[in-house]
Amino acid sequence: MNKHEKHSPRWITGFLAVVKYELLWNLRKKKFWGMVVVAFILSTLSLLLPIILSNMTGQPIKQNPDYVITLNPLGSLGFFLFAVVTVMNSISGEFESGTITLLLTKPISRTTIFLGKLAAAFITLLTTYIILFVYVAIGGIAIYGPQNNLHLLPISLLGSIVSTFVWIAIVLALGSLSKNSIIAAIGAFGIYLGASIGSGIISLFSEEVWILNYIPGSGATGYIKGLGSQTPFTPGMSISTGTDNIATLFTTYLLHPLANVTFYKINMISQVPNITELYSEPLSLVLLRTVSIAFFYIFIFLFIAWYAFKKAEVLD
Repeated sequence: MNKHEKHSPRWITGFLAVVKYELLWNLRKKKFWGMVVVAFILSTLSLLLPIILSNMTGQPIKQNPDYVITLNPLGSLGFFLFAVVTVMNSISGEFESGTITLLLTKPISRTTIFLGKLAAAFITLLTTYIILFVYVAIGGIAIYGPQNNLHLLPISLLGSIVSTFVWIAIVLALGSLSKNSIIAAIGAFGIYLGASIGSGIISLFSEEVWILNYIPGSGATGYIKGLGSQTPFTPGMSISTGTDNIATLFTTYLLHPLANVTFYKINMISQVPNITELYSEPLSLVLLRTVSIAFFYIFIFLFIAWYAFKKAEVLD
């Protein structure tokens, strides 16, 4: 029996122990369950609102076979909030409560602890998102009738998890560096808010929308001509190209692989506002770049979080 085989079972045992420990901690977090309740309430309202309006106006609800696949029950803010409530205490909370001392007395490395916490975050999100997506799918079928392309829901689900993990990596990095949960949450919120405000302004009023391709968040807003409603200010189906929109980019690409995304600038100087076309890109290129940027951020910030955790002095 070689050295790797001898120590592998011990590593797996330690890893699984950390995963179990972290999962039980997540289940005890009131803020996590509060976020789950809010997500289900908002999803329920989005399902019930058409029924309420139909009863008020007397108009029947139109069948919409694409409702489920075009609706993400979470969205950019949901991804960010789930990331915060899931991992804001994951590492920094250990230092704040002093449990890091007890945790490090176990015969497992800090790398194993870090990977176990990361795996627990993934399992927590995967389970929560599956339940939420299934809930919305059942509600959409009940209200809008049979749905098309339900086979794409798993891809949408995984895309949503990748989008969330961009923010998870940022929160973990801030928490590992500061050893303070409040700083981790507020710092991440500052990044999210700045990226959201900046994206909205740049994507509408600046010609330098390419900058948004490299910032985490919603990214630039483009349009796919020939899809969706077309008006003077919405020349097609709008689609965000940032890391928060990987799920929609994936499903839209699978449905329309030859589509192009066109970016515009709104000119507010003239008396009559108008839009100017800047440039177009294949949707496939937009998707590939967005996914690459997302994994780049995940890798970089998780590496920072791991390194800071590995080198942290417990008695600080």
